[in-house]
Amino acid sequence: MTEKSTTKSSGTKKMPVLFVGHGSPMNAVLKNDFTSSLVNLGKELPKPKAIMVVSAHWLTSGTRLTCNDKPVTIHDFYGFPNELYGIKYPSPGAPEYARMVERWVRKAQASCDPGWGLDHAAWSVLYHMYPKADIPVFEMSLDYSFGEWRPRPVQYHYDLAKELLPMREKGVLIIGSGNIVHNLRTVDFENIDAKPYGWAVEFDEKVKASLLSANHEKLINYQSLSKNAQMATPTLDHYLPMIYALALQEKNEKIKFTYEGIQNGSVSMRCFQIG
Repeated sequence: MTEKSTTKSSGTKKMPVLFVGHGSPMNAVLKNDFTSSLVNLGKELPKPKAIMVVSAHWLTSGTRLTCNDKPVTIHDFYGFPNELYGIKYPSPGAPEYARMVERWVRKAQASCDPGWGLDHAAWSVLYHMYPKADIPVFEMSLDYSFGEWRPRPVQYHYDLAKELLPMREKGVLIIGSGNIVHNLRTVDFENIDAKPYGWAVEFDEKVKASLLSANHEKLINYQSLSKNAQMATPTLDHYLPMIYALALQEKNEKIKFTYEGIQNGSVSMRCFQIG
């Protein structure tokens, strides 16, 4: 019996896909509209068999997967209150699902990497969604080894993400965790509720319109969306997780925005659900 028929006969429900704008690590310990939206998602979504996070904070040579039985909590930031460094997210790993991805992906040479765990793109979100940490979690990295240490073209990542579609049938919740607008050079670190820059709002709205019209080509060629594209996304590490989520949108599937807003002046917190 094939893996696909086994999945269907076991009654596994096809999982939705999420993109989460995770923003500052401080959101892990804050109670605000954004974190409340994550709590609600955890209550409303069907319970996944495992969670796969495509992380803006794991940049590698090639595509890597965490295949650990017990992934460690990585505090991949500096200069924040001690409270943040004390947080642990002791979820089990999901090595069997990670190795499934390793076998199925053909666009890239995906491989297990025992040296990584759960960075804050994963745990700061899941801490609110699934506080019991009882669902197996694994991460997928972003290949940043093209040329002089820069990401491969957006189209490459989109095509790779298409190969993850069978995981939805396996009961895996795939989460792209990044930010559509992410410019740390202009961030107001002192004020999470700082007035958003006009260019940040404009680019975020252009992306929203393209998401609603399912215009994937425009989002792949994001530079042509707006004259503010370079200011909004000076690097692609936080934009690419959105592309992974977008690529998993199937015909006639709608996008629902689960949160909209901008924190610290230049970090879009827009989140959406597919399916």
